[in-house]
Amino acid sequence: MTIVGAMCCCTAQSGESVEQGCDVFQTREGTTVKMYCIKHGSLRMQVGDKWIYVDPVTKAVEPVTDYSTLPKADYILVTHEHFDHLDSVAINQLSKQGTVLITNARCHEILGGKGDVMANGDTRILPEEWVVEAVPAYNNSPEKLQFHPKGRDNGFVLTIEGMRIYIAGDTEDIPEMGTIKDIDVAFLPCNLPYTMSPEQCSQAAMMIKPTVLFPYHYGQTDIQQVVKLLDGSGIDVRIRDYQ
Repeated sequence: MTIVGAMCCCTAQSGESVEQGCDVFQTREGTTVKMYCIKHGSLRMQVGDKWIYVDPVTKAVEPVTDYSTLPKADYILVTHEHFDHLDSVAINQLSKQGTVLITNARCHEILGGKGDVMANGDTRILPEEWVVEAVPAYNNSPEKLQFHPKGRDNGFVLTIEGMRIYIAGDTEDIPEMGTIKDIDVAFLPCNLPYTMSPEQCSQAAMMIKPTVLFPYHYGQTDIQQVVKLLDGSGIDVRIRDYQ
């Protein structure tokens, strides 16, 4: 993976912008990948002329996002059923003929049978020869088990022309992270009481050892603590507006 720029000014749609910019990378084959922060657990990526959205949400999380003003999705990934990750309005606004929706069994049920189901451990090869792996995402602290039970929700690892991107979903620093290797870019949640503390997020990062880390879905957490805890680790920690 080549880092083209730490951040570029990639303005959004007409009206109010839903982003502050984008981070630019290149795959090992030279394709440009642009990663855009939307908010909270919502992000989007442009890979060449394709668009990938993860957990798009309209008004359940402020500020309200009108996805009808953004490019239509080629792929939509939904990690789990919670209101700040699954939003049928956003999915409908982004969908076009041929849009592929990938999610878990529970979301598939809630959406009335829409979407392709992946469970922990499943792998799918897309027409572009990109690889999608569904990996575990769950709580393992006794006081948090009710939020994200083991085996239900997904994180995703995308391999695009050799570039590996880990989008963790809602999870703690679970043992399975030790098997997630060679990650170029990772998105790790840091939002008490539901996911990880800054200390847990930092421990997870040290297990995965991505080249670039985006702490996301961090709510009111003092996210600069992650930067401090990973100082000297060699991990490029980037804070974007994932409030």
